[in-house]
Amino acid sequence: MASDPFFWIVAIAALAVLAILMFGIGTFAKGGEFNRKHANRIMRWRIGAQFFAVALIVGFAYLRSTTG
Repeated sequence: MASDPFFWIVAIAALAVLAILMFGIGTFAKGGEFNRKHANRIMRWRIGAQFFAVALIVGFAYLRSTTG
């Protein structure tokens, strides 16, 4: 599985979601003007990245099940 390039694309997408999530949690915990100004934008970025990552994961699972 690790030799499959599509696996690495899926892994990078999942790590991008994690990075956005951690950034959002960090800004929420710190609070302040930046959080008030950008919290919704960070959430939208996370949701978009999650959608993309889940679509890649489903595509990866489908391709692995049909090709063996």
